[in-house]
Amino acid sequence: MPSNVFLVFFVPWWFIFCHIGVNCRRMWSPFDPACIDPSLDCRAVTFENPTGQRGGGGQAYGGRKGAPSRRLAASERVVLADLHGPGTLRHVWMTFPPAPPEVMRALWMEVFYDGEHEPSVSVPCLDFFGLPHGRPVAYASALTSAQEGRGFNAYLPMPFHDAVRVELTNASSRPMDLYYQIDYTLQPRLPDHAGYLHATFRRENPTVQQRDFVIADGWRGPGRFLGCNVGVRVIDPGFWYGEGEVKVYRDGDEALPTICGTGLEDYVGSAWGLGAHHTPYAGAPLVVSPAPGRNPDFVGFYRWHLADPIIFERELRVTIQQIGFALFLTGQEAAFEQYARTNPAAGAGWQHHPRPGVVAHGIAERVDDYCATAYVYCRTPQAVPRLDLTAALADITRRPYEKPHALEAFLS
Repeated sequence: MPSNVFLVFFVPWWFIFCHIGVNCRRMWSPFDPACIDPSLDCRAVTFENPTGQRGGGGQAYGGRKGAPSRRLAASERVVLADLHGPGTLRHVWMTFPPAPPEVMRALWMEVFYDGEHEPSVSVPCLDFFGLPHGRPVAYASALTSAQEGRGFNAYLPMPFHDAVRVELTNASSRPMDLYYQIDYTLQPRLPDHAGYLHATFRRENPTVQQRDFVIADGWRGPGRFLGCNVGVRVIDPGFWYGEGEVKVYRDGDEALPTICGTGLEDYVGSAWGLGAHHTPYAGAPLVVSPAPGRNPDFVGFYRWHLADPIIFERELRVTIQQIGFALFLTGQEAAFEQYARTNPAAGAGWQHHPRPGVVAHGIAERVDDYCATAYVYCRTPQAVPRLDLTAALADITRRPYEKPHALEAFLS
């Protein structure tokens, strides 16, 4: 069955009964296409109607598409939505012209709930839509998509009780055209079990050998780990980067986690390596490699815990190991000795002479460049670390073999 057909017919019922639960069903009833709930006041904000005023859309130039976008100056910060609740942001769409990776990733967004002075979302825009490294590619998942690699969508419900404010900053050195629409509903009250969406961006460039990279940490429950997208800039020259396990520590777990996966590509639902693909709940849409069969320079993957919810009552920590596979053939004895000195063996250690022509193979500790955007629902709004833009933009410039988008020169 094609993934888009699967998405249409399968996701809504899982979303109602597994993702949200019985106690929140009223809030999410629009996912039942037969449901008619007049208590929902359906609205949208755009540059033409920034307040979401009833009957206030499309005013410019007599309603003939006069102001669908704005050109943001370098370093300009703009408020996309400043709304009073109770309500729920249900769909965020935006687009901006193709540009070099360091320009694309320099557009970042923050979300503030209920009058809080610190944001609960602080991430680069592309990473929020599931695309690390400033490199848009076409993909579709249950909650985010980049249609044709140009139209960025998030269907992540974002409930708010009193108010919500969404801000976007063009932190690049050039003006950027921005189009956006945020679809939302207002309602008399939110269910008691409704949670606030939080999104954080972390990066370790490079990681520390034998210290697991942290995807999510520091949350106060009750809450839910909805999922993440992770970017890897491959640094270590080993044969394969993705043997590390994803571990979920919750509610008192210390030395050992409650949930422990079997490998990076396994966490994404694939196996025996990781090529470019996308499905409703997991995928790796971004694989940037100089040539087939070569180590990639950049990888981006995502995982949504919809049908397999991860709930925590008090605290949560999610990590991923930096462990890879290395293979050395006859004639590479010196290279193996050097690698073994800098990369301690993991698991069962190095296997020597397992077959003709092979000097050694095995899994080993390694160092790469990891970033992650984590999505966590919490019962109360919580401050997240503000985006470290310098860290986010480091070492992501195009490789010589990467070609600019065909529209880049025309739209810049």
